[in-house]
Amino acid sequence: MKANIVNNYNQEDYTNLINKVLTTAENKLQIRNKSINIILIDNAEILKLNQTYRKIDKVTDVLTFPDGYLNNLGDIFISIPKCEEQANSLEHSFNRELGFLVVHGFLHSLGYDHQNEDEEKEMINLQNQILYKAKLNR
Repeated sequence: MKANIVNNYNQEDYTNLINKVLTTAENKLQIRNKSINIILIDNAEILKLNQTYRKIDKVTDVLTFPDGYLNNLGDIFISIPKCEEQANSLEHSFNRELGFLVVHGFLHSLGYDHQNEDEEKEMINLQNQILYKAKLNR
């Protein structure tokens, strides 16, 4: 999988972590010859996206815009400040939280969702398996 990672938030390099998680997910789900865009942003930017595209006036952690055109799975926007906040409140590492958000967005790009109990169970199960294999446990 080709991951185009754009960090519009800070100078930190999250490439290895993101690629590790995506490779683990790709192998688990047997996804081949796909690309995805991961854009790291701040709370103000993700708020604007949430307001514009979901009509929700609050900061969220991750937004996925699936594509599917020419093997591009789409765009995943992740708020780094929200990721930091959630890692602290859940008392686990930043890397674990970022890994979770990448996997969550990736699964959404493939059409997985959590609108009902069965979908949620399936998605949570896959997320947990991928994070475990990537050694990003709580």
